[in-house]
Amino acid sequence: MEGKTILAVEDHETLLKAIRDILESEGYTVVTATDGVEALELMEETFPDLVVADIMMPRMDGHKLYKAIRARPEWVRIPFIFLTAKAEHEDILKGKELGAEDYLTKPFDPQELVVAVGARLKRAQDIYRASEAEFDQLKQQIVTVLGHELRTPLTYVMGYTDLALEDVASLSTGELQNLLFGVKQGADRLTRMVEDFLLLIRLDSGQALNEFNTLVHVHADWGEVVESVAREYEGQSATHGVTLEVKVPSDLPPLRLCEHFFADALGRLIDNGIKFSRDRGKSVKVGVRSLGEWVEITVQDEGVGISAAEMPHLFERLRQIGREEMEQQGRGLGLAIAQELIQLHGGEIVVESEFGAGSTFTIRLPAAE
Repeated sequence: MEGKTILAVEDHETLLKAIRDILESEGYTVVTATDGVEALELMEETFPDLVVADIMMPRMDGHKLYKAIRARPEWVRIPFIFLTAKAEHEDILKGKELGAEDYLTKPFDPQELVVAVGARLKRAQDIYRASEAEFDQLKQQIVTVLGHELRTPLTYVMGYTDLALEDVASLSTGELQNLLFGVKQGADRLTRMVEDFLLLIRLDSGQALNEFNTLVHVHADWGEVVESVAREYEGQSATHGVTLEVKVPSDLPPLRLCEHFFADALGRLIDNGIKFSRDRGKSVKVGVRSLGEWVEITVQDEGVGISAAEMPHLFERLRQIGREEMEQQGRGLGLAIAQELIQLHGGEIVVESEFGAGSTFTIRLPAAE
């Protein structure tokens, strides 16, 4: 950890000098300030790897300094160690509540300071490396998924367009229609990808929440919405040779729904159920039941299922389950979007699955008052 920069903040000059001497003897670069205001001014010029700060200081105490540092995105990962003049339970609790990495009670042993600083720097380094590894993995997922999802539909569009242009004079109406259908397949796939990314932006920016608050209202006949969404996938299920069954009871409690967002989420689950039921003769069952204060909408398939190792990652963005083993179409966004849309309603999506035997996705929503 030699060469790391430590910011020491202490209004007692003798103790501040002692802290600097102890840490410099361990190979650290130490910069000092006598209160929180001076510390923040110093941090504008020098980016420290760790901050050691007294709690009781003039102008700006340690707690306010900590909050000011954590308010800046570029400083939020800097480890912070509090110094307290007395082992008061209130000081310790407040420091822990704020999220400080450690605290030392004055007077402290020099070795105690060295160990605390070294441990927190190592922990910060481990977290940074883990974050970098996760980021590298995410970048690779983006390259893999988006590369595939952009190239494949563009191949449809360009390939069928070239074929049409080469022989347009000799093509029959039926042949031209088939080529245009291929172009449309590619264009539709690109459109879905763009719409998914725009929806993610709306979710992340809070725009989707504003839309939800504007459009949500109590539905007494929301079972009809479930049936309507399922009907939209009857053609797709027939093409795949999958039986789509829908059972909606009549005595359902009302729900607060933004119909568009709810239908979007449910549709994604039905689409997945059909897509992963690869063999003809399989079925996808959509069911509804009331459980007192909650209602459940289930989508049960007889598809490929999900392994136990993949279950924790199921709702991660750009994480397509089993892509290496099964070359299916998709961006790895559908389940993530569905979960976030249902969470807008105060609900959740839970999953039960047996690898090789199928999965059941359940939307749980609170019944309306």
